[in-house]
Amino acid sequence: MNQLKDRVIVVTGAGRGLGREHALLLAAEGAKVVVDDTGSEPDGHGNDITIAKSVVDEIVAAGGTAVASVADVTTIDGASELLDLALEAFGSVDGLVNNAGILRDRMFLNMPEADWDDVISGQLRATFAPCTVFGNYWRERSKSGEPVAASIVNVSSTSGLLGAVGQSNYGAAKAGIAALTTILAQEVGRYGVRVNAITPVARTRMTENVPGIKELVAAPDDPSAFDTYHPGNVSPVVAYLLTESCPATGQVFYAKGGEVRQFLGWQYGKTIARDSRWSVEELTEAMSEIV
Repeated sequence: MNQLKDRVIVVTGAGRGLGREHALLLAAEGAKVVVDDTGSEPDGHGNDITIAKSVVDEIVAAGGTAVASVADVTTIDGASELLDLALEAFGSVDGLVNNAGILRDRMFLNMPEADWDDVISGQLRATFAPCTVFGNYWRERSKSGEPVAASIVNVSSTSGLLGAVGQSNYGAAKAGIAALTTILAQEVGRYGVRVNAITPVARTRMTENVPGIKELVAAPDDPSAFDTYHPGNVSPVVAYLLTESCPATGQVFYAKGGEVRQFLGWQYGKTIARDSRWSVEELTEAMSEIV
């Protein structure tokens, strides 16, 4: 316990599912938590300003410290509002978990333009905007001579890194988040900021609505059995990445139940090479070694 004592951590999309579990565990580990959630449905429609407050009430009732936010982090203004709230409430920020996101599954050729744009915004922009605002905050602190030991945890998905039929918009956004993570880690490390991502596999409102997945992630009939897909199983990985002494940066980790894997990105595979230009005819024969 108290692995995050007195660290101030902001969690977006923290009203339900994975985000809620992250916020509860971070607070239990001693962090002061900003719980941000607009209270929208999984597809991004609607809002409920009571959702974030209910998680704060849980944290406070358990003896923790938290404040609620309903800022829309798909915009720079919303992310700035969130940072301002954290600074007003706690004076500083040490960690950011970009968990907010939406889902609208559709086969690619049947997808309305709005479903593409809204999911890219609800996922990739919802990571971009807080990273921009909080990253600049930490850079300015570092440049002013203050010590910075900050951590960003983004949320990618196997849908983006391995592929999933019907989730081209969501997968493209999640793959983008993984790429952003590795690049941003290289850019902001000099300011004392680490950046990692997780690809969680758990039971949430999103997975429970996906045909074939709902049954897979269902809770076990035996209440004494380990619930592999409980979203709380992922939260210790997030908490670890937020600890001040964690050395990891630029990494993506798969988390399911009690299993944690390092995700490896695109790598060079089989190669054919020569010291002159290929003809199409030659490639047609030579590429059989690769394809």
